[in-house]
Amino acid sequence: MCLRRNGVRFEAVEVSEGKIGAGYRWEVNPADARSLKDSDLESRKENLRVLLERAGDGDASAKQALRALVRDYPDYHRTIYSLALNHAEVFGDDSLKAPLLASLADTRYNCQAWAAMGCAALGFREAVPGLLAMLDHPQQMAREEAVIALGELGDESVVPALTPLLRDSIAGMRERAAEALGDIGGDAALAALWDEFEHRRYYRIGYIASALARFAPDVIPRLLAAADSPDPDQRYWAAVALGSTGDDRVVPTLERLMAHDRGSTVFDGMVSVAAKKALRTLRRIQAAIAARES
Repeated sequence: MCLRRNGVRFEAVEVSEGKIGAGYRWEVNPADARSLKDSDLESRKENLRVLLERAGDGDASAKQALRALVRDYPDYHRTIYSLALNHAEVFGDDSLKAPLLASLADTRYNCQAWAAMGCAALGFREAVPGLLAMLDHPQQMAREEAVIALGELGDESVVPALTPLLRDSIAGMRERAAEALGDIGGDAALAALWDEFEHRRYYRIGYIASALARFAPDVIPRLLAAADSPDPDQRYWAAVALGSTGDDRVVPTLERLMAHDRGSTVFDGMVSVAAKKALRTLRRIQAAIAARES
């Protein structure tokens, strides 16, 4: 039976008793996903939006229809597939592992970035080999999504593949790589980030400072020592990292830098200003932690 609600067409079956899911009076027929295949693309996108809304409200039949889309992805427009995978956590389950891994390697369908996103959202660690292969993808978005997913799914074994990306010519890749190494953690990731902190290839490395702060409290003694470096650039970024730790032990050093350090970086940044901003960041982090705990 064809139903229409707010101008949106659905293939549906009636439910004999009351509402299902979260307040809906009909089920989406999981065997018939024509609402995501028929008509113009804008109508299909609207049909997808409604299905995602229903799935988010707990409608099992909508989730089944969305899972069918991912399982049979070559039958659907790439736009519909990619938009659905932006919300994979809403409807995904283990049944999508095989089709997502297939899509991850499918250069002809060309939605590998979204397949990587879906694998990360659903925790499919089997995707790691395919994600590593994607680091050489010609599309920047695919590479970035592979790096993000490796941060979610990888372990220290992927650190050697991510480390060279800290020197990538594209700023976004450098930032994603630093974030991924911070997500993975461990001695190897810390060593890679610290090497970039000490031997900067680029002037602005706030992403390195933010990633290093995630290794607190172990990294704090190193950062405190760097705050006494004769290099004003290193003191500047040490201050940024120290503020991001949210640790009270770094306050005296930041206060000293704010009050007395008149060093200037190669990009005309002032160490004292960095320390002042870092103290504000530290207090915001502490306030957020206190709010969560209360």
